Amino acid sequence: MRDIDLHQKSTSKTHEKAIAGRTSGLIENNETVTWRGKHLGVYQTHTSKIINMKKPYQFTDIMLKGTFKSFKHQHLFKQEGDNTIMTDILEFESPFGIIGKIFNRIFLKYYLKKFLLERNKIIKITAER
Repeated sequence: MRDIDLHQKSTSKTHEKAIAGRTSGLIENNETVTWRGKHLGVYQTHTSKIINMKKPYQFTDIMLKGTFKSFKHQHLFKQEGDNTIMTDILEFESPFGIIGKIFNRIFLKYYLKKFLLERNKIIKITAER
């Protein structure tokens, strides 16, 4: 999501805050933001960069620094009648080789999906007001 303030609101359960780079307003292509939030009981930081943007249809961010081995998040928007359909495509790899892959399959994939769905509910409610 490009709106840093709405992102922080939608992730209040994990206490995510923008602490460096773009820290409020709309993030633009080639800008970065560093997030600090509590995931899996531990405060973590994650620096993302917008690497591709085609307004108003899509944008893609990648992790520059963080806990993952790699992290790429595509945000796609499609108009259907009076509605906008948002689709998240999240590609990630955990560190720690085979142990990381097992952790992804058993737990992390489910955790991230649930996180995005909960976040998107708040975004939807806000957008429809």
